[in-house]
Amino acid sequence: MSGDARLDRVWSAINPQRLRQSLLEMIDIYSPSGKEEDIQLYLEGILQAAGLKVQRQLVEDDRYNLISTLGSTPPQLYLVGHVDTVPAWDLDDYGAQEEWGIVRGLGSADMKGGCAAMLEAFLALATLPLEQQPAVGLLLVVGEEENGDGSERFLESCTPNWVVIGEPTSLSPCFGHYGYVEAQLVTKGRRSHSSLPELGHNAVESMLQILLQLGKAPLFSRDSQQVFYSIRELSSSRAGFVVPDRCEALIDLHLSPEISPEQVKAAIREQLAGAGDVIPDLQLDVSFDFSASGYQLAAQQWLEQVLEKIYPKLNLPLQLSPFRSHSDGNLFFAAGVQPLILGPGSLETAHTNEEQTALAEVEAAARIYAALCLGAP
Repeated sequence: MSGDARLDRVWSAINPQRLRQSLLEMIDIYSPSGKEEDIQLYLEGILQAAGLKVQRQLVEDDRYNLISTLGSTPPQLYLVGHVDTVPAWDLDDYGAQEEWGIVRGLGSADMKGGCAAMLEAFLALATLPLEQQPAVGLLLVVGEEENGDGSERFLESCTPNWVVIGEPTSLSPCFGHYGYVEAQLVTKGRRSHSSLPELGHNAVESMLQILLQLGKAPLFSRDSQQVFYSIRELSSSRAGFVVPDRCEALIDLHLSPEISPEQVKAAIREQLAGAGDVIPDLQLDVSFDFSASGYQLAAQQWLEQVLEKIYPKLNLPLQLSPFRSHSDGNLFFAAGVQPLILGPGSLETAHTNEEQTALAEVEAAARIYAALCLGAP
């Protein structure tokens, strides 16, 4: 059977109604990081009902990845999706809602839409005779929204050549990926009764001055497009009616592929080096609990060649851009794997109470994933 005929056969096996149902049911299963077992049981059941072998890969108690493979040789391409979400904004209103082909709900974009599309592509590929099935794998991991422990566990035992990760990119293929640095700043002061602030030293006031000074660094200019800087959390000691003696800030920094985490850490340290000269009695601790380098894959890989052929068939524009968020792609690249980030939905609504994805995008993603699997070397 020719390559085009095999693709046509797999595409005809993609079932939009089954895909829609699995997406809606996945969204209705609450699966924040650390509590993924229910959705893994659901996905395991679908794969087993289709006659596919599924391996549970233990990450920690009651938390495991799911791995399924096709073909007769070890896969060098895996479709990778994370089944966990951020916590719900409202536990009474996190489930799926559908209207005019748009599905809303927690995880609809990040990334249950991508997982549903990968599942459907895999089910369609499994309808091929064994000798025609590509040697590819499906990896459904836990823990991406926290520390990536699911992908880390997989990489301990397997490093395929390529992975396709279904993060929300509005179907724009991302062969480049931003890096990431998490900075933690802590200021310390002296506690006093709130009515007598002159007897204390306010750690919050010190922190506000630090953040203003840090924001003046040229590297963090909103116009630079090299580093995107966001204060994620700001908290102080809570001990009643007092001047706070501790304040903590967590800062997310997303770095274009050519900027290294070490450059950003050095820029932060340099910008804050003289802060004590202008902020009286400053006590400041700076730490970097997590960082990951970005990357840019070489141009004209076989993945790109497949996409150049497939996108016109789907009436989609082929627009390449780097992925601006952090993902397990950083972990895979650091382990020597070539990750392509590509999925339905967009980052603009991910992690918000307006999260959504279009069913048409999810179906197109399933067709793209199937084509990439069939085109794997």
